[in-house]
Amino acid sequence: MDQGYLDILEMLLGVLPFIAVIVVAAVAGSLFNTWIRIRNGYPLQNSWGMPLHPKSDREQAERITLLTNENAQLRAEIGSIKDRLATVERIVTDEPARLGREIDALVEQKGGRA
Repeated sequence: MDQGYLDILEMLLGVLPFIAVIVVAAVAGSLFNTWIRIRNGYPLQNSWGMPLHPKSDREQAERITLLTNENAQLRAEIGSIKDRLATVERIVTDEPARLGREIDALVEQKGGRA
């Protein structure tokens, strides 16, 4: 009977390092997954897999407002740049004689000033 317990104990001692490595790998993987989720802005999950959303505070609302305003300004700037680029493309691709006539017409509209 003592020999049976010793055999089981030897077997457990032989398997224990593998079990420890598996447990450490699982914990490290879970920590890495949580770190990646936090780093990329995903919500954390509770033990049931439901997302935990952080409480929104005033700083986050202000940041969202600033980013929204900046986005609108950048879109307006891109629109004006597209318009200017279209004008430049038209100037480059138009015939030189027609371009000269348009410039002369603009000069006459302004009162003959060059």
